[in-house]
Amino acid sequence: MIQFYIIFTRETMSIPISVRLPKKLAERLDGIAKETERPRSFIIQKALESYIEDIADLQIALDRLHDTSDPFLSAKEMRDSLGL
Repeated sequence: MIQFYIIFTRETMSIPISVRLPKKLAERLDGIAKETERPRSFIIQKALESYIEDIADLQIALDRLHDTSDPFLSAKEMRDSLGL
């Protein structure tokens, strides 16, 4: 007899969250869920993951933009350094 054990970690456990959406956005969500044959929760999770990653990238870019110790290159300097 083979036994399987499932170990749940924080990353695999889900936490329910309620969100109120405007009607048109909910309809769009339903349409995407239907087209992709995925549950709404999957679509929302992937959208949030993408948004959070984009915000993190934006914050890194803004931090670098405002960092005076970070060297700034003009477009010409960048092309020259790449040999273009």
